[in-house]
Amino acid sequence: MIRNVTVQAGERTNGIAKPVRNKILLTIPTQEFRAIRPHLEYCSLPSRSTLYEPTEVFRYAYFLNSGLISLIVPMEDGQTVETGVVGNEGAAGVPIAVGLVRSPVREIVQISGDGFRVTAVAMFKLLKSTPQLQMMLSRYTAVQGMQIAQTVACNRLHLIEMRLARWLLMAQDRVDSATIAMTHDFLATMLGTSRPTVSTAAAILQKNGAIDYVRGAVTIVNRRKLKSSACECYGVMQRFNSELSLRVVPA
Repeated sequence: MIRNVTVQAGERTNGIAKPVRNKILLTIPTQEFRAIRPHLEYCSLPSRSTLYEPTEVFRYAYFLNSGLISLIVPMEDGQTVETGVVGNEGAAGVPIAVGLVRSPVREIVQISGDGFRVTAVAMFKLLKSTPQLQMMLSRYTAVQGMQIAQTVACNRLHLIEMRLARWLLMAQDRVDSATIAMTHDFLATMLGTSRPTVSTAAAILQKNGAIDYVRGAVTIVNRRKLKSSACECYGVMQRFNSELSLRVVPA
């Protein structure tokens, strides 16, 4: 039976006693965690490291403890745009859960962190005997698809300062810090626009008292004002993510 229950970070570890803070790994039943635990290889995730390129065969699924991963679609002319983000609420390489073997997007570590990786071969085998893990990953894949669709609409229809506010809120939700290490150049790449456009948008948010920007970092100084500057897409994506908040009782 599934019902709500709180699981504290630190109650679970991998085989070398590294604490688990990934929400998916904290919500699956105890017997399923015991099955995956021997396969959890602790790894650091340095900023700007690439986990996958489009069409690359999956080697690992990554369960984040901390940090932020961007899902990026690159074009032939070199332009790129971000279509989604992954934090400790989810995992990278989740198409493995629905039987896919190749990445549809580029996955880059946007903000450094750490977590665990499991080989794709082990994941395919484990999912046959871990129905709750399969369910959680499948749900996350569906919610991630909704996030991608909303991001596409947002990038097409909303003003850049609204999109920037939305992105900063989503990043803060996942890294749990008011200061986000990020250059205007990299933000421009993520938002599919130019550096001067991002600089103008950041100046608007700073003038409104929502953020402070110094070279290489953005600090959210007033989250309420930042939320009022963001488009409706942030609230929509929050509702999508609430679908992942269901906890299962460890068996």
